[in-house]
Amino acid sequence: MTVEVPKYVAEVQNFNCYATHPEITANCYQPTDGADRTPVKATTSAGNYNPVYYAIVGLGSRGIAGEPALYAMRIISAWVTSFFLAAFFYAASCMRKSRYMLIASAVSLTPAVLFLSGAVNPNGLEIATTGAFYMGLCVMLENAGKSRPSWLTTAIVVISGILLANTRPLSLLWLALAVMAAVIGHSRFALLALLKAKRFQLSVVLVSVSCLFAVWWTLTAHSLDSLFAVTPPLPADEAAILMLDRTVGYMREYVGVLGSLDTAPPAAVVYTWVLGFGWLLMLAFTARPVKLRWPVAMTTIAVLAVPPVLQAGSSETVGWIWQGRYALALVILLILVSGRAVRFRPFNPSPWSASLIRWSLVLGVLAHAYLLLQGLRRYTVGLHGDHINWTEMFEPQWQPPMSWQGLAVAYVIVLSIAGLCLYRLLMTPQLAPQTPGNMSKMAK
Repeated sequence: MTVEVPKYVAEVQNFNCYATHPEITANCYQPTDGADRTPVKATTSAGNYNPVYYAIVGLGSRGIAGEPALYAMRIISAWVTSFFLAAFFYAASCMRKSRYMLIASAVSLTPAVLFLSGAVNPNGLEIATTGAFYMGLCVMLENAGKSRPSWLTTAIVVISGILLANTRPLSLLWLALAVMAAVIGHSRFALLALLKAKRFQLSVVLVSVSCLFAVWWTLTAHSLDSLFAVTPPLPADEAAILMLDRTVGYMREYVGVLGSLDTAPPAAVVYTWVLGFGWLLMLAFTARPVKLRWPVAMTTIAVLAVPPVLQAGSSETVGWIWQGRYALALVILLILVSGRAVRFRPFNPSPWSASLIRWSLVLGVLAHAYLLLQGLRRYTVGLHGDHINWTEMFEPQWQPPMSWQGLAVAYVIVLSIAGLCLYRLLMTPQLAPQTPGNMSKMAK
């Protein structure tokens, strides 16, 4: 689609000189005139997408231009996404027996999630709002009949639901699956009690209106049509079989393939999250009571079946377009659903479990940092096959703001602080829920 944008925005394509070429560093681009806001024609593959996300991050280009505007838009995207990532951690901490929910929330924050959060791309917001919407609904259902939903929980559900519905065309499907996963496993009495709550009714109305707008935009703007077909058409049956065959292979992209799919994560990083995913799924499929396994089974089937169906549905017209990040919101939902299924499993803060959690958090911090360094190596000195050039990073051909050394140190510090806070939260004895029965016993 052809659109009219300021010249400095149209010239962003100059930064693509190193895309898909991991051996080429980021210093190959031609500098642009950041002050030139002359309207020019440019092409985009996102011209028919829902405008809500782009309206939010586009605020960063108001009043400034050039690289500062580009960085401002990325920072706004990271801020908004981070808010909803924090929201589903908050919701997890509000639930009874929350330790496994917190662990699942931490496992769900793969390097790919953080990488997408800092890009001008609705994928990061889609992932974060899916998690926040699901977790907020779970908190509402758990407290239904005991007390009316808090305004904070209601706000999380409403805002995340509205934005989720209007991020990408597939987001409506993730929203529906999140609702189903939250409802399955709870008693019908809890659901009926929640339906009677006025704040929940308000939430349903607001989110439904946003869904109607999203459907209208998708149909009228033809958002499901790809504007750039990059591969030859492929028969639907072959596409579906190929997608099924590659299901496990997409784990690399769920964990963190950087750039234009040109920087694969180190094997050690992938194995770290494979351990976390596998451990949670094994616990979830053996959870008690058995009814808690049903949402896990439903979401697992969705992870396996939805991508092949979607790719097969478009392969004969636009060819092979699928990337792992397209289904990452669904994968994150599966991880959170698994955490909810096992949260009633006994968790004893013994010296053994404390040591296990400490080393797991250290492993997570190292894995995040390792992938960041891999990405920085790719952009500063390039990846040259079997040539190991880590030491050459101290003579980089390109440097990001703050230098790669400064970014790496800051990243490790932030990760370490987050890991320490999570460790203290997991090891702190949890209070019994304040039910009327408990309160009467305390009074006696």
